Amino acid sequence: MSRIEGRPGAPSEGRIRSVHRIGSITIGLGLWVFAVLGFVQELAFFSTEGRPVLGLSSNGALSTVSAVVGAILIVAGIRGGKVASTVDVVVGALFMLSGIANVLVLNSEYNLLAFRMQNVVFSLVVGGILLIIGSWGRFTARPHADSPYSAARRAGAFGDPDRTEMGGIALDGSPGEAEAAGELAEAERAVAERRARPEVAAAVRDLAGLRRPEDRIRAWRRRAGGPQS
Repeated sequence: MSRIEGRPGAPSEGRIRSVHRIGSITIGLGLWVFAVLGFVQELAFFSTEGRPVLGLSSNGALSTVSAVVGAILIVAGIRGGKVASTVDVVVGALFMLSGIANVLVLNSEYNLLAFRMQNVVFSLVVGGILLIIGSWGRFTARPHADSPYSAARRAGAFGDPDRTEMGGIALDGSPGEAEAAGELAEAERAVAERRARPEVAAAVRDLAGLRRPEDRIRAWRRRAGGPQS
C-alpha cells in the first residue's frame, strides 16, 4: 500500500483488527469465568444481597447476563473486522449505562443484579476499555491510511455499492477507484499542509493540468495507487 508520509509508529490494519478481536475475546472470556463461578455457587436469581464472586457481588441474574454478554463478545471477536469493533463500542456503552443506572438503585429493592459499589466501578472501567478498543483506529477524526476504515470513510463506501459519491464526485464504485480516490485526497491534504513526501508532492503537481476531479482520480489510479514508499 502506498504511503503519503513517513509515519512508522502509525497502527497498521493488522494491528487495528487484532486490537478489536483480542480485546473482545479477552473480556468475553473474563465475563464467562465470572458467570461460571456464579453458577457453581447456585446463587439466588434475583437476590438483592448477592454473594461475592472474584471480589464482586453477584446473583443468578447477573451471572446469566454475564454469560450472554460474554458469548456476544467472543463471537464478535471471532468474526473480527467491523463486527468486533461495533459490538465492542455498543457493549461498552451499555456497560457504562449499567454502571450509572445501578448506582442509583444500590441498597434498594430494585437492585435486581445485586450490584455493590465495586460492581459499579468494574462496569464503568470495563465499559471504558471496550469503548477504547472498539474505537481504536476507526472513530478518529483522521484515520491513518493503513486503517481498514480510512478508505471507506473517505470514499463513502458505506453508501450505494454500485455508485460511490465523494464530495459530489460520481465514481463507478469499484474498489480500485475508491482506494485511489482516498489516496489522492490524503495526498492533496498532505501537500496543502506541507507535510507530504517530495515524491508525493511531485505526483500531485503532475495532475495539475487535469480539471475534472474524476480525471485526477483515474490518473492517480493509473499510477498504480500513487508513489510507493
